[in-house]
Amino acid sequence: MTFQEINERIIALAAQKGGQGVSFKFAFPGGIIVVGADGSVSNENLDSDCTISTTEETFTSILNGELNSMMAVMTGKVKISGDMSVAMKLTNLL
Repeated sequence: MTFQEINERIIALAAQKGGQGVSFKFAFPGGIIVVGADGSVSNENLDSDCTISTTEETFTSILNGELNSMMAVMTGKVKISGDMSVAMKLTNLL
């Protein structure tokens, strides 16, 4: 998936599932996606409770169930900064 396709998918998921009460920032080489606590989605580099940094390719593999998210973190394909307990809530969104 391209950055734009991932962005559209996250917008759809956030609209469907609503706010999670915490904010997430996805940092890709192609851009930034911030999901606010209320479920709003922005491409501005806003503050968030947790930042997930990865490539579009790795994120696509996780979304498609081809790569386990915990394994991706353990192998360094995904880096998480900020509140780690917030990162666990990400499974509710995805």
